[in-house]
Amino acid sequence: MRPLRACLGAAAAVTLAAAGTTALVAGNASGATTALDNRWYAAAPYLMPLDNDPPDPSAIMDASGLKAFQLAFVLAPNGGGCSPTWGGTAPVSSDTAVQSMISTIRSKGGDVSVSIGGYGGTKLGQTCSDAASTAAAYQQVITKYGLHAIDFDLEEPEYENTAAIKNEIGAAKILQQNNPGLYVSVTTAGTADGTGWFGKQMLLEAKSQGFTPNNFSIMPFDGGFNGAASQTSALTNFNSILQSTFGWDQATAYAHEGFSGMNGRSDSGEYFTQADFQTVLDYATSHHMDRFTFWSLNRDRQCTPPDNGGRTSGTCSSVAQNSWDFAKYSVHFAGATPPSTTPTPTPTPTPTSCKSAWSSTAVYTAGNEVSYNKHNWKAKWWTQNETPGASEWGPWQDEGAC
Repeated sequence: MRPLRACLGAAAAVTLAAAGTTALVAGNASGATTALDNRWYAAAPYLMPLDNDPPDPSAIMDASGLKAFQLAFVLAPNGGGCSPTWGGTAPVSSDTAVQSMISTIRSKGGDVSVSIGGYGGTKLGQTCSDAASTAAAYQQVITKYGLHAIDFDLEEPEYENTAAIKNEIGAAKILQQNNPGLYVSVTTAGTADGTGWFGKQMLLEAKSQGFTPNNFSIMPFDGGFNGAASQTSALTNFNSILQSTFGWDQATAYAHEGFSGMNGRSDSGEYFTQADFQTVLDYATSHHMDRFTFWSLNRDRQCTPPDNGGRTSGTCSSVAQNSWDFAKYSVHFAGATPPSTTPTPTPTPTPTSCKSAWSSTAVYTAGNEVSYNKHNWKAKWWTQNETPGASEWGPWQDEGAC
């Protein structure tokens, strides 16, 4: 993505043995390829490889020219413990599904970063005893997949936990030292002022530990935002926070600043169109920012019906678009040019039959299927009287139109 920059953080005297980790080696047994340019890792949009109707990365690469993907999310096991899982349920140690997707991407000349944390769920920084054990858990992910990049998505509810954030920042620093050349991004919530109190406390923790990632990114959505102007204003304010926290000048702060948006309709009903993305992209490139990404590729396609009833979906954007429109802004940020021709679109599959209608009084457990608002839904866990589709992070997974 952007040019490789030297890390500014002071070196810490933490050894591989103390962290219980193994240094990254490009081209190791995991099938890692030679790393892409950092500009690509900085432009990698988020993709959930196991949930929210994962799209085919090959199709995205062919249609948009995208080369890098930000796979999400690695969490602690739902039952507790200090070992990495996908989404709290699928152990990284025994994974084959995500590994297969990564192999497909690399076979086409691309690569991935992995994001840890995210909104909701139990994070490893909460369950591991200290920074070293947290780093050791993440090192398992780096080693298994031969990663050249990793993203720390520090937000609700973890970033309200001082001890957990200390573990996460400490782990990020250890990984940065033990894996030379590892691209490290730290993503947190955005507000109109740049970031809130907990985001500022996270920055102070990084300063106190002498840790500087490639960038600190904010997510200017779900906080009363209204289009691109409000987002660029937040990025300007966040730049001032970085300057005052780390003593950087404006240009240095922008060189360590990132944007992580949400394409289409946000969780709180805000709308961000292709025009908004273009405006923010112009801002990011003109200020020489270090990252431009978005949540998510699973949503980078038009809903059926196109207005989707005005709800936020994990599988489509709720705005008028062609598939992978938003991915092309990441391609531009990486310095590449999307293909000029559009491949023949895959025919829309015939909707399946509807399951039994959802009932507000019934009790549902993981795997139960219902229909609601002309979509089928599958329960992720025990639930009662929680409307399907009310929240992307709720107990129901959208299985498509019926």
